[in-house]
Amino acid sequence: MFSKDQILTALRKVIHPEKGKDIVSLGMVTEVKSEDNGISLLLEPEKSNDPFLSSIKSSVARSIKETLGADAVIANIEVRPKVISGKQHEKPQELLPGIKNIIAISSGKGGVGKTTVAVNLAIALARKKYSVGLLDADVFGPSVPKMLGAEDYKPGIKRESETDLIIPLFKYGVKVLSTGFFVSPSDALVWRGPMASNFLKQLIAQGEWGSLDFLLIDLPPGTSDIHLTIVQEIAVTGAIIVSTPQAIALSDAVKGISMFRSEKINVPVLGLVENMSWFTPAELPQNKYFIFGKEGGRKLAEKMGVPLLGQIPIVQGICESGDSGFPVALENSPAGNAFMSLADEVIENVSRRNKEQRPTVKVHLNK
Repeated sequence: MFSKDQILTALRKVIHPEKGKDIVSLGMVTEVKSEDNGISLLLEPEKSNDPFLSSIKSSVARSIKETLGADAVIANIEVRPKVISGKQHEKPQELLPGIKNIIAISSGKGGVGKTTVAVNLAIALARKKYSVGLLDADVFGPSVPKMLGAEDYKPGIKRESETDLIIPLFKYGVKVLSTGFFVSPSDALVWRGPMASNFLKQLIAQGEWGSLDFLLIDLPPGTSDIHLTIVQEIAVTGAIIVSTPQAIALSDAVKGISMFRSEKINVPVLGLVENMSWFTPAELPQNKYFIFGKEGGRKLAEKMGVPLLGQIPIVQGICESGDSGFPVALENSPAGNAFMSLADEVIENVSRRNKEQRPTVKVHLNK
């Protein structure tokens, strides 16, 4: 095995064609490992669409061979674009100061697979080596615990700086807090709006989230007090709207987009995810059956001027994996790859949003 210094010496010979500096000096090399199976590297370019990435990876492999000898084997070169913070800190005591981007996952109506998208997107981002949290804010029907096989998890409490912190579940590379961790799955949760909002505030303020690249918030369907609580308590970087291709679902999705775009809330809409886009039977993987209509999400995205972030098919494995507590994004399957591609689109659009728009601040609504 080779030392980190030896590997970095080889990497300093790799010059970025556009910037004229070596990739180590540019801060592109963020992780170096030398193990029995070879050398693994993590490169973080400033932009995901850097046209020189392919040639840089080839130069890295060549330089390591030339500098360290024929015994130097590249096991893996992973590329993860840098994450720019989408928040603007208003006060030193602002909630969640260590979180770079807070993404609200919303839907105009229930039953469109919003939580399935939120859970699998969180896992896909974690698989790409980002630090990720997931807050299940669907306080009236929390289903995240079941999808993660964690219905029996009870969060611990630790005392820090005279404050009790709630310790999130850490599973599949994601930090998770949910109302479902505090109530029995068989108990009906009947809360008035203020009770639900106050409990959610507690999960936000007292969750031991630490430093994260992304915190995804799975909101209840529709528009409610919970949505207002979120945007008033924390600076939301952007919202993702989930819908199916059905006309009724799309009409409700318009309401969700309009809510976030309203003058008082003004949270950028990162894009639309069309779930249940088509049905593909396992025995006929090339066939597509458009059960709920065809390209409705794409047409709505074009009409509303938002990106279509992804189209997720109806696959039996998605439902089965959610019920079993092993989400499909963990698999190298067509459905799993669909969520990995969705993660790429989300990363790209968050980066674009943070470069082109002002940082997000909390919403201040008049009483």
